[in-house]
Amino acid sequence: MKLAFLGTPEVAVPPLRALVADGHDVRLVVTRADKRRGRGGALMPSPVKAAAQELGLPVTDQIDEVMDAGAELGVVVAFGRLIKPHVLDALPMVNVHFSLLPRWRGAAPLERAILAGDAETGVCLMQLEEGLDTGPVYGCTKLEIGAEETAAELRARLVNAGTELLVDSLRNGLGTPTLQEGEPTYADKIDPTEHHIDWTQPAAVVHRVIRAGDAWTTFRGKRLKIVRAHLSGNGLAPGAVDGLRVGTGDGAVELVEVQPEGKAPMVAADWRNGARPRSDERLGE
Repeated sequence: MKLAFLGTPEVAVPPLRALVADGHDVRLVVTRADKRRGRGGALMPSPVKAAAQELGLPVTDQIDEVMDAGAELGVVVAFGRLIKPHVLDALPMVNVHFSLLPRWRGAAPLERAILAGDAETGVCLMQLEEGLDTGPVYGCTKLEIGAEETAAELRARLVNAGTELLVDSLRNGLGTPTLQEGEPTYADKIDPTEHHIDWTQPAAVVHRVIRAGDAWTTFRGKRLKIVRAHLSGNGLAPGAVDGLRVGTGDGAVELVEVQPEGKAPMVAADWRNGARPRSDERLGE
């Protein structure tokens, strides 16, 4: 097919590469404008733009240009910008969305599924319309969420599943989409405060916050990221440290990997051996 592709972050790169590899004619790639990054303030392309340039595809940051690209269909993957009705009227589009619609419509479906304790999630290929992830669905792939699975690990599996669903659907013909069924829930963007660990919460809740990514607490006045942890039965006082175990509101978690402020991620045992938390010290104080 003659396609336009709209996407921005790293998760959108595998679908773009797969479409090209499957023989589709990607007429135009639309992504965000270059951003200044780093100390020198150099302009950096989005991951999708970098991949498109490598593949020799034309790239723009102007959405309206898809209307004159000669495409039959637009493919949207984590684009991050609203597509106005006049563009949708000119070019039909499908969207790869990382949830089992209508559950978790919106910006952060993967993280919300983990934070809510969902046992499963998935990816859907839907017809794009003006409403927020309200369009009818061509197909979905379900995935179980592992009890210890982090957002990064789940994201990788969802990207693989979504890429396969997209390529197979275009190869076999989209067919007729079906209306979404069930009670919608909404996946608001994660607020930075939601990454802050409240050690008075139940261990299961703390564990989900850690698995969702970017979880942090404080130790001796500095930020300490908790990269990975396991649930660990018996309780301690909230924030109290016993070896690698940290108390919560109703149990404990065992630290596996942490990242002290200004340092690279490290094995939690190495951090403990260096920091030597005292019995009267608490995380989060």
